[in-house]
Amino acid sequence: MNILILGGGGREHSLAWAVKQNPKCDRLIVAPGNAGIAWIADCASLDIMDGGAVVNFAEANAIDFVIIGPEAPLAAGVADRLRDAGILTFGPSEAAARLEASKSFTKEICDAAGAPTAAYGHFTNADAAKAHVRKGDIPVVIKADGLAAGKGVIIAETEDEAIAAIDDMFGGAFGGAGAEVVIEEFMAGEEASLFVLCDGETVLSIGTAQDHKRVGEGDTGPNTGGMGAYSPAPVMTPEVEARAMDEIVRPTMAEMARRGTPFQGVLYAGLMIENGAPRLVEYNVRFGDPECQALMMRLGAQTLDLLEACAEGRLSEVEVTWADDHAMTVVLAAKGYPGSYAKGSVIGGIESCPEDSFHMMFHAGTAMKDGRIVAAGGRVLNATARGASLREARDRAYALVEKVDWPEGFYRRDIGWRAL
Repeated sequence: MNILILGGGGREHSLAWAVKQNPKCDRLIVAPGNAGIAWIADCASLDIMDGGAVVNFAEANAIDFVIIGPEAPLAAGVADRLRDAGILTFGPSEAAARLEASKSFTKEICDAAGAPTAAYGHFTNADAAKAHVRKGDIPVVIKADGLAAGKGVIIAETEDEAIAAIDDMFGGAFGGAGAEVVIEEFMAGEEASLFVLCDGETVLSIGTAQDHKRVGEGDTGPNTGGMGAYSPAPVMTPEVEARAMDEIVRPTMAEMARRGTPFQGVLYAGLMIENGAPRLVEYNVRFGDPECQALMMRLGAQTLDLLEACAEGRLSEVEVTWADDHAMTVVLAAKGYPGSYAKGSVIGGIESCPEDSFHMMFHAGTAMKDGRIVAAGGRVLNATARGASLREARDRAYALVEKVDWPEGFYRRDIGWRAL
């Protein structure tokens, strides 16, 4: 098969790494890719938001299967354009991608499906949102309704913080994503992620993970796109996972199908678990980043078979083969992230990192300049490792981190601390 993966981050590097291991993969192209992806696949300069351009590229390169990594092209309907052209595609339609593209839509679906989630209000102007905060409980969660690259969520510990967050969102801090705001009750418990494939009818769990959203050690400081993750999530016991599937995921997928917008792709359910009872925090309609890196480390070559079966509506015919293992990924980010940061600093030592089924340095925001790898984003590298225990996976991941020579970068030293 000739395979095209859309995206250029750590998620796409790990997807490419897993897909490449499957003997069915003949040619692998990633657009736009990054410096690390270029070591294992052909990288192509392509506007992945332009569905017509993606179709033309796929046809010109005899692509058999397209895997869409990020949320933005899904929300822009790129999967629809590819399917209309008869190209096998993994990823939901624009209509189904609203489960991530609009938080108020997700709440509406949860209400219709009876899926447990936080109480909420949906607001289109700042004054009404502030009035809601002033008469409610603190802490409270303020969310930009649209896509904000993982950054449009503020957990406000005081009323003043909540008011400031509302002003920021309606003031354009998150662009168009903050034109509408959802305000939710703060849910206590432990957060975890459940990843499920759905082909429009059948649902198949493909793993659990936990990530660390806060920038600082001890889970302190502002939210980021994720500073590290590990899989499986200890809090996601078989009982909790069964409840999440039965009470949240399956009713949601049934409601989407009932509305004539069946979901095909990966559904990432962010859950809050308290006393064994899961409630939905949010849905994403793509693999989490950096959770995907830990999942791919555990799934390996079977990833391609699973994604292909999902795209072809054959999920009922396949199952996941799990080893009794653990994986962890540690994010190396540019100093200043998630605020302002410099690009272009040279990164050394990566060539000394082992690359095998137990160790991988996945690139997230890198580029090649004058023959050297340079930082080209906020989250730059993902040191990822697998082991028989979470502690072994952690030790291997941090051993990879230690090989990197990058004074302009930083990382958290406590990824996995809750589980360990």
